[in-house]
Amino acid sequence: MMSAFDTGTTTPGLWVSQLRLKFPGSASLLFDDLSLHVRPGEKVLLLGPSGCGKSTLLQVLSGLIPDVIEVPMKFDGISRPTSWGYLFQDPDAQFCMPYVDEELAFVLENLQVPRERMPELIRFYLEEVGLELEDPHFPIASLSGGMKQRLAIASLLALDPAVWFLDEPSSLLDPEGTREVWETVKRVTANKTVLIVEHKIDDIVDFVDRVVLFDTDGRMLADGEPSRIFREHRQELQTFGIWYPGIWDDYSRKRKLSAERCAACKPGGTGEPLIRLRQFAGYHGKAKKIEVDLAELHPGEWVTVVGKNGAGKSTLLSALMQLIPTEGGYWMNGSAVKGLTDVVDTAAFVFQNPELQFIANSVFDEVAFNFRRDGEPEIGVAARTEALLDEFGLLPQRNQHPYQLSLGQKRRLSVAAATVKAQALLLLDEPTFGQDAASTFALLEKLEAWRAEGIAIVMVTHDPGIVRTFATRVWEVRDGKLAADMLPAAYEATGRASGTGSEQQTVKVRS
Repeated sequence: MMSAFDTGTTTPGLWVSQLRLKFPGSASLLFDDLSLHVRPGEKVLLLGPSGCGKSTLLQVLSGLIPDVIEVPMKFDGISRPTSWGYLFQDPDAQFCMPYVDEELAFVLENLQVPRERMPELIRFYLEEVGLELEDPHFPIASLSGGMKQRLAIASLLALDPAVWFLDEPSSLLDPEGTREVWETVKRVTANKTVLIVEHKIDDIVDFVDRVVLFDTDGRMLADGEPSRIFREHRQELQTFGIWYPGIWDDYSRKRKLSAERCAACKPGGTGEPLIRLRQFAGYHGKAKKIEVDLAELHPGEWVTVVGKNGAGKSTLLSALMQLIPTEGGYWMNGSAVKGLTDVVDTAAFVFQNPELQFIANSVFDEVAFNFRRDGEPEIGVAARTEALLDEFGLLPQRNQHPYQLSLGQKRRLSVAAATVKAQALLLLDEPTFGQDAASTFALLEKLEAWRAEGIAIVMVTHDPGIVRTFATRVWEVRDGKLAADMLPAAYEATGRASGTGSEQQTVKVRS
């Protein structure tokens, strides 16, 4: 690796003893006398349900809590590293500059790298993480979520810390990008200490030395070598809904048995189209970012939108919701769509970044807002809000600020708040990233129940398990164009679901 700053190969251990921590507004301690020791150079994966405190533990061990984030806590002892880098679940949370090259230059400048070396190093780090830009002086705000994740990882590469704290580093990446980024991380952290919070674990089970397993309440269930944890604690993994290798196969077998007993499950795609698109395009400023020659969406269909990072998937959803300027033919329920007011009563939108949707100061008020807006009496608001929070596993967090939630909990809250009203169309941008397995499957089954009732779903996802198990059709976006409309089996056959297919392969768009 080309390093701008040599920290050497000796990496410190880190530990905390008898940690006790409680978030304001929470009814109970998140950690109650938790102790953890990580040896120098060790690679440790923290596994547990969404909201169990994995990300919080990283923030405590790095010093972000309480130095930056004030949270009441006590411990008997703690050892933190002096050289460390942190990758947040939300990459936007760590950017300091408006442009890609300036973000990396900011890191290099703090490391006192001579200015004349910076252009070469910036190009090198971007190439290392596969962030392909014609000009690195590119606005960060115009990057897709996955591209932002790559940039955040490039910043850590430039920092070259002795200890890496990685919080969902591949959650927004496509399968090929996930593999490429982990290959880079594995290579450059050979002599480093690495603590990882990650749900997409198939690419790292051969990389980590230890797995530390937590339950819902932040208690440590097990700590040991990965193969032993996955073998001896499979029951706990299933009970607490934690991701493990082979979980999609287990779930698919279970769901197949359930589907055979479910006479109410009906295929979608019949009747008049809910949406028709013809020579449709969406714009960022004057630049055309997404094109659709011809497409239709029927009630009861579940379309997964797939493609490489930056291809235009999120832009397609924004265009359908009329959040960006569009042109061309767009009809909803047979009526021409000219703006947001033409779709807002029919469609609900869930952003990739859930914080973009939050408007209230508590979890309860966030969901209650739409009930109150419709003029429902407060006694009914309270009952319906609490029922919905319970349904989404958020009732214990009812008094917390939405920003205090884990990423998985934020995702569930954004979906709950957006679906207070039964809309005919749901537009969902990566609704399962950051979620534990139990929350993911519960959300998917809820969406499937709505689909069976005739609601149409358009979901951006990088998870091939969702495509294979739930989609009725697949829209593949390539280079800013809806390039293919196919059945899930046809998409699987291309090999691109696992990142192994050729980008030159063409699948005909369904007419």
